[in-house]
Amino acid sequence: MRKIDKSVADAYFRARTRLVVICLILGGLVSFGVVAFAEQLSAYSFLGMPLHYYMGAQGAVLTFVILLFANAVISDQIDRKFGIDEEHNTTISAGKVLDH
Repeated sequence: MRKIDKSVADAYFRARTRLVVICLILGGLVSFGVVAFAEQLSAYSFLGMPLHYYMGAQGAVLTFVILLFANAVISDQIDRKFGIDEEHNTTISAGKVLDH
């Protein structure tokens, strides 16, 4: 296993932490924002339902699914940027077999 420079490791964990914090903030805004602004959102409708009801029933769940997918894609990009590519690491360790 190769050593990673501390400054590179620190930058990697800062990038990953920043991504997690952004996802948590967006998820929190969607979850609590719908409740906080339900009265104002009830003036609008989406697919025949009041917008606050739709966001509470479907929109928040859809937002979380999109956030999960985006988190996975961006995490892979961060991993590749810092040389922590799972596919590359798998090919490096391939072929090591213990004989009994």
